[in-house]
Amino acid sequence: MKVTIRRTGAGLSAYVPKKDLEEPIVEIENEGLWGGAIVLRNGWRFVLPDLPRDTSLPITVEARKISDGG
Repeated sequence: MKVTIRRTGAGLSAYVPKKDLEEPIVEIENEGLWGGAIVLRNGWRFVLPDLPRDTSLPITVEARKISDGG
């Protein structure tokens, strides 16, 4: 699923165009962001692709949704 990751004044957020949904990222599995899972405020979890740590934001990536969080 396409997900756009961007930096906001409050931290990182993810926008899912297919659902017209933007939520703050509340948990990051890997310190470098890429190659691990993220959790959105609504409970959705995505696995992000393994990209270089210095990848500039905003960026749209193909992420794998792994749960709806309950």
